[in-house]
Formats: sequence, C-alpha cells, structure tokens
Amino acid sequence: MPSKKRDIETGLLKKGFRKVETDHSTFIYHTLEDLKSRVRTKTSHGSNNQDISDHLLSKMALQCKLTNKQFKDLIECPLDRKAYEVILRDQRLV
Repeated sequence: MPSKKRDIETGLLKKGFRKVETDHSTFIYHTLEDLKSRVRTKTSHGSNNQDISDHLLSKMALQCKLTNKQFKDLIECPLDRKAYEVILRDQRLV
C-alpha cells in the first residue's frame, strides 16, 4: 500500500537520517556516534501529500539495506534506531 512522502521523510529523520537537498531530497544515515555512513536514499521533490508507490518503497528499502517489511517498520517505528544500526553493522555498512 502506498505511503505518504511526508510520513516516510519524517520516519527517516527520526531514525538518524539527515536531509540534503539536491535534485531530489537525499537522506544520508548518520550513526549513533554521529558518523556519516554510505547508506542513503532519496525522495522526489513534490507535494508532501504525494503517495510513494510500493515499487519505489521497495527501491528505498534496498537503498537502506532492508527488506520491505523492515523498511516499513523503520518508518512506522517498530524498528528503532539501535536495532537498525545493528542490521547495518552486521552487513559491515557502519
């Protein structure tokens, strides 16, 4: 089911991503130690009420090194920042 761009971006910001404005809104993950990581994703410019399709959500999940379910949990908060960072550490990404 599609999600609102605003909800996705808010969820990312709460979990340690920082927004960088380029041709898109790019989000780069910063570790709990405040170190910039290689993990990043982006959203298009446009209305905050814009729906992000399931296809694009899948691509964002891959960019964040998560399954679709894990990405949904990251945005909706069942997956907290510490648990996300453990996933990234297990993959040697941070």
